Amino acid sequence: MPSAAPIPFDPAVAGVLVVDDSVVARAVLARLVDDSARFRTVGAVGSVAAALDFLSRTRVDFILLDVVLPRVDGLTALPELIAAAGDAKIIVVAGSTADGAKNSVRALALGAADTLVKPDVAAMSGRFGAQLIERLERLSARTPDGASRCGKGRAAAVTLPAIGDYDVVAIGASTGGIHALGLLLRALPAGFRSPILVTQHLPASFMPYFAAQLAVLAGRPCEVAAHRLRIRPGRVIVAPGDAHLQCVSIGDHEAAIRLTTAPAASGCLPSVDPMFASVAEVYGARALAVVLSGMGRDGADGARRVHEAGGTVIVQDQASSVVWGMPAAIVSQGFEAATLPPEALGRLIATGRRP
Repeated sequence: MPSAAPIPFDPAVAGVLVVDDSVVARAVLARLVDDSARFRTVGAVGSVAAALDFLSRTRVDFILLDVVLPRVDGLTALPELIAAAGDAKIIVVAGSTADGAKNSVRALALGAADTLVKPDVAAMSGRFGAQLIERLERLSARTPDGASRCGKGRAAAVTLPAIGDYDVVAIGASTGGIHALGLLLRALPAGFRSPILVTQHLPASFMPYFAAQLAVLAGRPCEVAAHRLRIRPGRVIVAPGDAHLQCVSIGDHEAAIRLTTAPAASGCLPSVDPMFASVAEVYGARALAVVLSGMGRDGADGARRVHEAGGTVIVQDQASSVVWGMPAAIVSQGFEAATLPPEALGRLIATGRRP
């Protein structure tokens, strides 16, 4: 299908490319975008080939990408589209079925900036339209220092600082965090044995697929946290989507998981703060807290607790973050031991060791 004629770039508004095989869906999505004040549809195409052709000629800020497309599906094409899109953010629009949840997690792991559940065309107005604009606005947000984040940069070479030894790695992340987490985990050596706790902002229905995806990326067992589950070496444990992951001491230098639903200051469920605070209490100076890409400041208070207990806090850098909100909240307090892209964070983590 030939691509639509590009609309001249206007720096005053963010340009959106719609990629969907349904003519009706393209029209509805374009109308929702154009009804907003800050965004405008600059193209609407029905295939990956047409999208790549359009991107070769036109700069865009966002791509709304359907998963089900002719010849080449959206997930298969996602890496190529990310490469062709420059600094544009891709929001994958997936169905609400079980496959939709699985596809959403896969898309985020591959580098999509965000995902959105796609209803029937007849239901695309109202709540879905509001959610769509909210996602676009969230990904358009500026960092606390006023600079827009690009999310595509990578340092060509970095020098790794020295960090202390630790007994546990606790990782907090939100928007853009799944892709960053995958890069970090792949940088860990096969023999890495320290337990890894993860709180990622995701719906509960996504968590089984998220755990399965992390197991593949990390090359080690990964499971969704359960109450009283023991924290053991060589394993990854992720917070469920409907409870905070905390750890408690069970004696003999061992710890287990405690799940709670008490309101967190950040308003998130799960929240990174309770996980970090409990890690500080149980592991003290032998705790390592990691903050990856995400909006807001969830994790900042808990990370301060880790720092005050003598533990180490490291964060993702601005250039590689989709949204540099959570890491920036740490940097603004000045107690981070390192600010690096995800792969370098993984290599840095590997330099610490258990006794």
